[in-house]
Amino acid sequence: MTSNIVEAIQKNLNYPPLQKVDPNSQEVKDIAGRSSDEKLAQSAITAVLAGLAKFTRSDNGANYILSNDTGQNWLELIYEGKQSEAVDKVAHYSNTHVTEAEDHMRKIAREAVKLIHESAGDKEKPEKIKNYMKGQRHNILLYLPAAMQLGDLLKDDSLDDRTNKMEGPISNMMHNIEDKLSGGGS
Repeated sequence: MTSNIVEAIQKNLNYPPLQKVDPNSQEVKDIAGRSSDEKLAQSAITAVLAGLAKFTRSDNGANYILSNDTGQNWLELIYEGKQSEAVDKVAHYSNTHVTEAEDHMRKIAREAVKLIHESAGDKEKPEKIKNYMKGQRHNILLYLPAAMQLGDLLKDDSLDDRTNKMEGPISNMMHNIEDKLSGGGS
């Protein structure tokens, strides 16, 4: 089972290491000094995973993941027809062309779906997919730059909320309690 899907995708697809977002500034430290490749990895991986985390909250979404249709346009599906807006946000953040951003996001989505399947085990069920992605939500938020404003696009204000990006013993305990009470932000 993949314990941190963000890091697994970064390593499996040979992207540069991602930087955690500073919960106070809501941004990656020294973002101006980062290369387009670093910004592309940071924005594309987190944008795809944030979309997948929201998509898998429902039984329908989890069942689509279970269908494992390799020809599926995952971006269109997880962003519910707003994939061009998501791609634009990634391209703008990383200072890359939309075609390049979209190509990377498609590759990341395929890898993410593969990792989700592996983490669901032999007897895949929608509930296993939902629980796995609910457990990954905090890992995704730690790397998701608020400047991308994905919360607006995905209609989930908690994505851009700085309290969701804090770490430490008390913060981690509170995130666990929050996940149990809210169903992972559903």
